Amino acid sequence: KVREVLLPAVPARFSSLLLQLWLQLPGVAVSGVTDGQPPKRKRDNKASTFGFSVILNGDNKEYVGYTGTPWKERNYSEGIIGLHEEIIDFYNYISPRPEEEKMRLEVVDRIKEVIHDLWPSAEVEVFGSFSTGLYLPTSDIDLVVFGKWESLPLWTLEEALRKKNVADENSIKVLDKATVPIIKLTDSYTEVKVDISFNVMSGVKAARLIKEFKEKYPVLPYLVLVLKQFLLQRDLNEVFTGGIGSYSLFLMAVSFLQLHYREDVFGLNINIGVLLIEFFELYGRNFNYLKTGIRIKDGGCYVAKDEVQKNMLDGYRPSMLYIEDPLQPDNDVGRSSYGAMQVKQAFDYAYVVLSHAVSPIAKFYPNNESESILGRIIRVTQEVDDYREWIRKKWGSPLNKNEVTLFESQQLDERNNNVPDDDDDPVVAVLSTPLSKTSSNSSSPSLRSSPSSSPLSPSSTSSTSTSSDGVSPMAAYGFQI
Repeated sequence: KVREVLLPAVPARFSSLLLQLWLQLPGVAVSGVTDGQPPKRKRDNKASTFGFSVILNGDNKEYVGYTGTPWKERNYSEGIIGLHEEIIDFYNYISPRPEEEKMRLEVVDRIKEVIHDLWPSAEVEVFGSFSTGLYLPTSDIDLVVFGKWESLPLWTLEEALRKKNVADENSIKVLDKATVPIIKLTDSYTEVKVDISFNVMSGVKAARLIKEFKEKYPVLPYLVLVLKQFLLQRDLNEVFTGGIGSYSLFLMAVSFLQLHYREDVFGLNINIGVLLIEFFELYGRNFNYLKTGIRIKDGGCYVAKDEVQKNMLDGYRPSMLYIEDPLQPDNDVGRSSYGAMQVKQAFDYAYVVLSHAVSPIAKFYPNNESESILGRIIRVTQEVDDYREWIRKKWGSPLNKNEVTLFESQQLDERNNNVPDDDDDPVVAVLSTPLSKTSSNSSSPSLRSSPSSSPLSPSSTSSTSTSSDGVSPMAAYGFQI
């Protein structure tokens, strides 16, 4: 309503601000954890922060005292160093936990059982964020079924899933007219969303590509999970509603690292706070969406849309967010993201907010030491926190609930029966070297005077790019990094 009613009636210079404010409207209060079932949602997106101010203002007595920043359990250093430290804590908090992976594997096994009852020789593979380890607590699971049929058996499988009560009856949908026909469902017990496609190899190949880039750029998972949460809570993450999907967002992050080169981007000795702000600056302010496209292949480059259009069929033109698929160059990954300009506005908003939050003057703000910097643009709803607690009670163990696990290729291959099954125990790959966790009692380090040899400390001289006149873009804004 804000966009439809207010924006056309106000001067252009105010419309951007109104849109940014609309994007930040925070969620509706929800019921808490129950013993038998996950907390029931009153909206489809548990992570949506629309109406979140109801909770923060204390209007909902059930969640009095909840801040929306459950990852913040300590005070951080000042400025950009503090943002880096907080991103590490957010990553450790939001990353998949062993019990969440266990629960999702059970969902996959239930669906596999239904599929193999219908077609014993069919192969089922997991791809997407669950296979790469880059999934949020409420992310969906992507499955692809390989087999031989005269026509895709979408409705046959849909009927079987209903009869077996695997899917929530009101959630299962067959999208047979989509570019890639799929079955969408919500698991009736866990409320995990699942997308099932048939004989589509591109998703599996994309998962392999993502793993390769994760190895090349160890900082990618930290950056991507923050960005995914940023879009998810604003309902800007679904392609079918015009948002930016996970694959597009990942490729944008890869392109950012490719073309804003710094030597330490290939290791852990980098300030992620600087990277995050520069990402928002690039795609929120500087990137020319009208004339420029993104290419990842061969080290990455920007492409002129006019040149791209010359090679396209008559009547077709590059989309607003043109991203060339590195696995299939004639595929525009961002073609369905018709809300790309809305995402651009959100990125611009985040750039402004974070830039102010880490500036030297920020230390004079009231409650500066206790306030969350990252929490100015990202919040986790109580509903998501309750959901994770319910999962911990049902599938958890005495292990630390924040232990970070990644669902890596060896385990994926075993689940997909691509390697000999020597034993039935699942293989869990643990992220062995997290980025830095600075002591809460430490003061803000002076990175200029004491460059650290440890990969656990952010580096100032290598964590920012320099402009053509030799001045760091961050330094130009007065940041001490």
